[in-house]
Amino acid sequence: MNDFINMLRNISPEVYQSLKQAIELGKWSDGRKLTQEQKELSLQAIIAWEIENLPEEERTGYIGQSCKNMAKAPANLDESLFSAAKGTLH
Repeated sequence: MNDFINMLRNISPEVYQSLKQAIELGKWSDGRKLTQEQKELSLQAIIAWEIENLPEEERTGYIGQSCKNMAKAPANLDESLFSAAKGTLH
């Protein structure tokens, strides 16, 4: 585990971008498909890199409002987004 943590500390911005792109596309730059393990490890790596190198609002998974603020915000959601899609099982 220590080796993994040390590796994360030494990821360059270029490697970070390469990992992020691979996760987004589901394949490496040479076209090989990522395995499930590679996806998981790459995602862990980019999240760890972002914690050390990016402000919170630029990190993967950032949500701009806290739950407390969301409760006060007007609910302008299109409820049709939550209805079952035609031809699906759920």
